[in-house]
Amino acid sequence: MSTSAPEKLRKFYDHFEHEDHVLIIINADPDAIASAMAVKRLLWRKVSNITISNINIIKRPDNAAMVKLLKVGMVYIEDVKREKYNKFVTVDSQPGHNEAFADFKFDVVIDHHPKTCDKIPFSDIRPHYGATASIMTEYLRAAKIKPSATLATGLFYGIKTDTGGFEAKAQTVDIKALQFLFQYVNLHISRKIQQSELRLDFLKYFKSAIEDMRMRRGRAFIHLGHVPTPDICVLVADFFMRVNPVKWSIVSGHCKDKLIIILRNDGLRKNAGKAAKESFGKFGPAGGHKSAARAEIPCSHIDSLFEMNDCKATVTWLVDVIENSSGKKSNDSEET
Repeated sequence: MSTSAPEKLRKFYDHFEHEDHVLIIINADPDAIASAMAVKRLLWRKVSNITISNINIIKRPDNAAMVKLLKVGMVYIEDVKREKYNKFVTVDSQPGHNEAFADFKFDVVIDHHPKTCDKIPFSDIRPHYGATASIMTEYLRAAKIKPSATLATGLFYGIKTDTGGFEAKAQTVDIKALQFLFQYVNLHISRKIQQSELRLDFLKYFKSAIEDMRMRRGRAFIHLGHVPTPDICVLVADFFMRVNPVKWSIVSGHCKDKLIIILRNDGLRKNAGKAAKESFGKFGPAGGHKSAARAEIPCSHIDSLFEMNDCKATVTWLVDVIENSSGKKSNDSEET
């Protein structure tokens, strides 16, 4: 546990009073859900009311299983009566990460992504941590709180997910957090969550990806067409990183009015977050970590560049943008 953890905890608590009604707003994924659970536990009996609210509709099966099995009470943001709350918190995100955060003036931001926000009354942003759940575990330890089995399992799964099962981004602080949590974890529930990743109706996208994948220099380029949720692109991108000789997987799909692009690599190559920003940042929000990144491009920004309903044209555009940004010219003779 960091020697500064007790001081961080004290400053965190300084921003709350017993009369406060607190809304924790998250872009729900395992790390965010678990971290929100930890904030709620830290504030238990210290404020009047605490609600966790998700800005995204939860469709990914493992996320839905996590919420159900850990009995996480959440209220969708559109169903929240905002006037009831006077303090606003976000974890595993920052105000600029999603336009849904724009309507809120945050009092507390705790995150492990690179810093993009200023002038927050209390912020604890640690990009060198593999997961926000690792930061929240330090807060719990500083508060001398023994986590319940559900909270420990959530934090355990959040850390495991965001560090790629400790294969990519794990740091010593993440391993120490996991060691502390392990004594309280319900491993049976953790396995059930992990085994809930796929739905039957997702399999058609894997079939399409396998049939239409384009390989260039160890990079697998895939466009899935219209997808009901960006999580499908994430699942497909993660799947292809298990395939030899794939060193990068770049998977895109249209969701609502955006082109979602997911980038994954083996952690040994060029920084994925930097590659996403350099390649797609001029079209829309883009960034991430060394081995995992994404871009969300409004279709209106690129619809004049290629035929967006043509999967082959979309893949060709992805190849050109990625290779031009890396200083490599496309050469069909190098295609495998």
